[in-house]
Amino acid sequence: MKLAVIGLGLIGGSMAKDLRRTRFATEIIGVDSHPQNALVALELGIADRIEKLEIAIKEADIVLVAIPVDKIVQFLPTILDNISASTTVIDVGSTKREITEAVKTHPLRGNFIPSHPMSGTENSGPSAAIEHLFENKITIICDQELCRPQHLALAEKMYQSLGMPIAYMTSDEQDHTTAFISHLPHATSFALANAVLAIEDRNIIFDLASGGFQSTVRLAKSSPQMWSPIFWQNRDYICEALEVYIHHLEEFKKSLKKNDQERLTSLIINANKIRGVLDGESSSLTKNEETIIKFYTK
Repeated sequence: MKLAVIGLGLIGGSMAKDLRRTRFATEIIGVDSHPQNALVALELGIADRIEKLEIAIKEADIVLVAIPVDKIVQFLPTILDNISASTTVIDVGSTKREITEAVKTHPLRGNFIPSHPMSGTENSGPSAAIEHLFENKITIICDQELCRPQHLALAEKMYQSLGMPIAYMTSDEQDHTTAFISHLPHATSFALANAVLAIEDRNIIFDLASGGFQSTVRLAKSSPQMWSPIFWQNRDYICEALEVYIHHLEEFKKSLKKNDQERLTSLIINANKIRGVLDGESSSLTKNEETIIKFYTK
């Protein structure tokens, strides 16, 4: 299977490593707009060779699009314009509605599999790529009824070779769900980092920072080139998530300002119910939401 990977960073590079390791891909053609990234990817063995976009997609059986979501919207129509009728195109962006809308009337829309493998780290670039990043993590495939069966089956086989369970959603469901369990944590981590950086005598805070703080703020190290377009494309659902989150922050604040220890304790007890969701107990969440939360928090 000849695989073209467009974007040789953390996600594209890690997928390339594992698809080579599992022998799903027999040859990997790399495409990257940054020459230095392309060079590093070659040196690390992520790609067998580097080609221009138009050459790589014409040669590939599968085109894996692993670039920022605004760039996916920009380049996906061109990619579909230039592939053969037998080529499968899979994107791995964290948003889906704007991406799928960009190609909804394309003649080869059925060749395109919108997906979101839900794994990653705060690091970026080809040197951040690691093997087994996706093992036992969930991937979402969107709008599968619009995908031609042979292309959907190939995408499913690819993700199965990575050891990834698959959930199926509409693009809208995907964006709504990930706004709460992926995008909101990043937004709050960025905000927490900014809050601490705004403190005048913050050095002592960093000196005393424990593992809890470091794990909470870890996501604030994520790439702005990747995350700013995600926030922008999914801004309506992220705003909804932030409003819900701010409401619960205000509840904590009120209990403290009003010296209401009983209310504070009840808020913490209620929050502890998330343990039951993660341990498989019944909840008011949908089956898809429960499945994604369990896998995303592993």
